[in-house]
Amino acid sequence: MPDILGRLAAKLSELAGAPVELDRPNDPAHGDYATNVAMQLAPVQRRSPKELGEELASAAAGLDEVERAEVAGPGFVNFWLAPAWFGEALAEILAAGNAYGGGSAAKRERVQVEMVSANPTGPITVASARNGAIGDSVARLLEFAGNDVEREYYYNDAGAQMEKFRESVEAIRRGEEPPEDGYRGDYVHELAAQEGDPVPRMLEQIEASLERFRIHFDSWALQSELEQRIFEFLPRLDTYERDGAVWARSSAYGDDDDRVLIRSPERGGTPTYRAADVVYLADKLERSFDRAMYVLGADHHGTRKWYGAIALMLGYDPDRVEVLLYQLVHLTQGGLQKKISKRRGDVVFLDEFVDEVGVDAARWFLVNRGPDQTIEIDVDLAAERSEKNPVYYVQYAHARIAAIRRNAGEAAVSAELRDYRPEAEERDLVKRLTDFPAVAAEAAARRGPQGIPTYAIRLADDFHRFYHVHRVLESEAQAFRLGLCVATQAVIARCLDLVGVEAPERM
Repeated sequence: MPDILGRLAAKLSELAGAPVELDRPNDPAHGDYATNVAMQLAPVQRRSPKELGEELASAAAGLDEVERAEVAGPGFVNFWLAPAWFGEALAEILAAGNAYGGGSAAKRERVQVEMVSANPTGPITVASARNGAIGDSVARLLEFAGNDVEREYYYNDAGAQMEKFRESVEAIRRGEEPPEDGYRGDYVHELAAQEGDPVPRMLEQIEASLERFRIHFDSWALQSELEQRIFEFLPRLDTYERDGAVWARSSAYGDDDDRVLIRSPERGGTPTYRAADVVYLADKLERSFDRAMYVLGADHHGTRKWYGAIALMLGYDPDRVEVLLYQLVHLTQGGLQKKISKRRGDVVFLDEFVDEVGVDAARWFLVNRGPDQTIEIDVDLAAERSEKNPVYYVQYAHARIAAIRRNAGEAAVSAELRDYRPEAEERDLVKRLTDFPAVAAEAAARRGPQGIPTYAIRLADDFHRFYHVHRVLESEAQAFRLGLCVATQAVIARCLDLVGVEAPERM
């Protein structure tokens, strides 16, 4: 069932004879909501927008939800809602509790989100952490919308890079310098101090770092196992030979180029990374996932069409495959770009970043901008425990409400208004809360978790304005205002959870 704002828009759409989108005017003097539907209809009906707007305003005034409606400017229709609407809206939010705003998926899907997938040649970097923060937040949004989601990590445990990694560790064990193109850093020395293959131990460290970062993987896939099955799939692919190598004719299926699947005998005759891609995609879709989502760095932009081409060649619907790309991360500290790691000179590892700013700030700052934007994180701001730090500011609103509820004890919580008329700050807070279902649905549909932090800051703004103007406890509207607090706390907690941030009771 649509939420209360959606139901109001549906009633107005019926009156207007066209879909009505409700926007919140910047100036509260222009009402609670407004629509430009009259201006959209005017060219079609060959009538003036003002005349159409006046007809809609007159009809809308007859609705129980609308206290007053007026036409403004060239044909905007502004609506002032009845006090009872705010009580009904709050009651709906309180009744839904933690589920408020969820269940937006039109059709429940089984989705696999494959993310991070960095080769186990070193600890997780901040760049890979952005992959995980975005991927996990998208997974949380999809789950909240009603889908069944699994998270997977795919890694290469064989091949040239892995051999260089092993050779680097062995060199340290012999008391030698790693190869010139090998791996260096304190972590290599730490692994060299332990016996056996360093790859499983590196994977353990990676998994521990990501668990600390609140990302839990349901499964792990190995490239070495998958690529050996490519010969099962070659008959199903459109291939040809050139220079002794086996190529996929992927350009005929929407890809930018053809791709080598099997190297020439002179180059070992071994499967390529692209061969493993073929098997891996088939493996995903044959595990009954309705949708396979890849979260990849921007350097994969040239191959994003490759996955859809594989699906077409194998006879699957390419719409079942999604590629979400993300841009780079830059850290600054003291106004300068932060480049130096304690453990290696050219990167910053996730664990170091978390040690400095905490998991909450790390998760927040890695998702609060769109994946298509390169982000610059001010480490000093992220580590600051003040309202200048946006994640702290939102968490503080949650903790402040928790304190109010502790002081309220067993006091009644209600959405009933009786003869009380909500004040402007209370109306604004209810309206902001009713925005959440659409915000969550859009963030899930667009795979854009950055919409959640933006909304959470605005909700915290509205709550703080309400709190500073109106007394909650021992006020003439205590039960209603406690209801507002409870609803706001639930929505803030949900927002924080959707981006992997905790909602503290005390700060």
